[in-house]
Amino acid sequence: MMGTFLALVRRDLALAARVGGAGGLSLVFFLMVVTLIPFGLGPDLNLLSRIGPAILWIAGVLATLIGLDRLFQADEEDGSLDLMRLSPAPFEVVVLAKATAHWIATGLPLALFAPLFGLLVALEPAALARTALSLLVGTPALTFAGAIGAALAASIRRGGLVIAILVVPLMVPPLIFGVAAADPANPGSGQALSILAALTLAMGAVGCLGAAAALRGGE
Repeated sequence: MMGTFLALVRRDLALAARVGGAGGLSLVFFLMVVTLIPFGLGPDLNLLSRIGPAILWIAGVLATLIGLDRLFQADEEDGSLDLMRLSPAPFEVVVLAKATAHWIATGLPLALFAPLFGLLVALEPAALARTALSLLVGTPALTFAGAIGAALAASIRRGGLVIAILVVPLMVPPLIFGVAAADPANPGSGQALSILAALTLAMGAVGCLGAAAALRGGE
């Protein structure tokens, strides 16, 4: 089962590197949002530093939505998903592998580049570190929530808007606790980070089970 999981992760990462698109687009979109909002708010550095973690997290939520419509759709169209259903590994493991590969290609770069982009919103070093940590812990929850919508819309061409409508409400709790965990002045930031980690674990279980059930129902 572990061999199947690792093989699927390597396969999807190789496809993402070969085809390009989702990972690079997510990072560019993340940068665009973080760059444009300060122009709209004006040169008030105190205001920017105060709401900077929220800006980065909102940009992360929006950037995660890019490419979700192709998470299962490409494999559904070429028949690969049917072969994965017939594999000896549980189908939930297949979903977990594909979601993990998607997060490595899209969510992980967002967390790694967050300290650099945080400079654009005048974040202090402590806030930069906590924001990057909260994104590293919380972005998997966004991906697993998105996997449910991607599975439901796997048979719909151009289903990006449908996925956004379905999964954005599920992304609100990680967004709330992610922003709370990123604020070093918040006395409850440590507790918020723990809750965020618990949300990621819970969303991982719910997302894999829900997406697998949706894909089985679409056979």
